[in-house]
Amino acid sequence: MNEVSEYNAQVWDRMVAQKSGFASTVSARVLNDPQKHINIYDWLPEGVHGKKVLCLAAGGGKHAPLYAAGGADVTVLDVSEAMLEKDRIMAEKHGFRIRRVRACMTSMDMFDPGEFDVIMQPVSSCYIENLDAMYGEVQRILKPGGIYIVQHKQPFSLQCSPFPEGSKYHVQTQGHHKGPLPPVHGSEHREHGALEFLHPLEALLGGLCQKGFMIEDVREPWHGREDAAPGSFAHRSHYVPPYVAIKARKRIDSGIAFSTLISQAVPH
Repeated sequence: MNEVSEYNAQVWDRMVAQKSGFASTVSARVLNDPQKHINIYDWLPEGVHGKKVLCLAAGGGKHAPLYAAGGADVTVLDVSEAMLEKDRIMAEKHGFRIRRVRACMTSMDMFDPGEFDVIMQPVSSCYIENLDAMYGEVQRILKPGGIYIVQHKQPFSLQCSPFPEGSKYHVQTQGHHKGPLPPVHGSEHREHGALEFLHPLEALLGGLCQKGFMIEDVREPWHGREDAAPGSFAHRSHYVPPYVAIKARKRIDSGIAFSTLISQAVPH
């Protein structure tokens, strides 16, 4: 793993030790009805029973146990050993089989091409600088026709101040900021101490298309409440939507050379 990944791994290890809410596990209530929480937005109506699922950059005992409860053959990858340990504990507690892999999401050589039916990724792309490399790896290890469900931090949210001045949130960072974002402390939208990077929408959405994915749906999960206390998660979310969720499908022909497609299209 590179220096950024190792640094962020230590940050998440500390958050686990501090029992941060960012590292909370899934509840037994949710595990009793996994399909309801797996099939958000009706994106996986047939469920995941029997499917090979990768929970990408998703350690912490939340996502992998949920998909395992839904009957999937689950692998979870994360940079943080402490977050993966939470998955081990949850698997032992509930009798799940969960394969755990410590690695960076930009380099997943341990997986075979087309190994997974579904890849789900909670908010985590902000912790890497090379989004193109991550999308390339996702494309490689997902089978043709496979589903990729990913949630990102909205670039505009990362540009805006974490706390209001009066009742206003201000844009503090330029749209094409290079390198790690300025640090924050006490924000409910960003993890204190972690190195985060700003990825514009053209990279988040266009990057998928360029790697051979068809985007089937895009949502902005709503977490806002107008009457919330200024500076709270719900108040800021009312003005600055924090996340964007994407459902994409790997094209069946994405592994076929363009020249081959052309030759097949030309009558002989």
